[in-house]
Amino acid sequence: MLIKKPADIRTLKKGGKILGRILSDLVKMCKPGISTWEIDRAAEEMIIKAGGQPAFKYYKNHPTEPPFPATICASFNEEIVHGIPKKDLLLKNGDLFSIDVGMEYPIGKRTVSMFTDTAITVVVGKTARKNYDLLNVTSQALEVGIEAVKPGVSISEIGRAIENYVKSQGKYGIIRDLSGHGVGYAVHEEPWIPNYYDKRLDSFIVKPGMVLALEPMITLGGWRIVTAPDGWTIKTADNSLCAHFEHTVVVTEKGCEVITRRPEEI
Repeated sequence: MLIKKPADIRTLKKGGKILGRILSDLVKMCKPGISTWEIDRAAEEMIIKAGGQPAFKYYKNHPTEPPFPATICASFNEEIVHGIPKKDLLLKNGDLFSIDVGMEYPIGKRTVSMFTDTAITVVVGKTARKNYDLLNVTSQALEVGIEAVKPGVSISEIGRAIENYVKSQGKYGIIRDLSGHGVGYAVHEEPWIPNYYDKRLDSFIVKPGMVLALEPMITLGGWRIVTAPDGWTIKTADNSLCAHFEHTVVVTEKGCEVITRRPEEI
């Protein structure tokens, strides 16, 4: 992982604040009857108006694979991540809807552009108590992970903290084949940051200037996943409901600073 320079961190903080505000505005749109395509269009317009550009649009996992076609990842219910927005895909009462959005900022200026990444899962209308509990556990798991980030700890300890918290809350599944990641100069950087303890990461030590995207992905069932025919949307293999929350954090001398907080979180 690359240590970010002070000037880069200043840019990241500006971009992260903008992205947090954009995600907050997108959440306000999440009502029954609106299409995920409309939310995606709004996200792109907001990002460009702010002086950035979408980080996910045209992104490729591999040079031979099709690029991601949208600004946001719009995932429903049993879909964990990477859902593709569509004009005919409408939000309905009771849905669990995840918005994952990234931004490269600034564009067209002399300063180096930097990437931030954030996500939230919301309830559209009303749902069952257990689903609210799922969202609460997942969002709190993110906060537990953030609290664990400080110089000198290993990446594995961040995963251990998240895993221990989730297990203490009941029978929830922790997705194992997807993880958080480094971020900043690119959408995805090293290291892999799993939401469970992984001994292989004991030797990867957190240092000031590192920038991490933490993102717990928790289910009401098992941890196994499958990829939909579109090549992008990733779902729970057992069709259990799931939730996804994410923030970008900058490691400081004493802990970390969350740079993608939404206005209502501050």
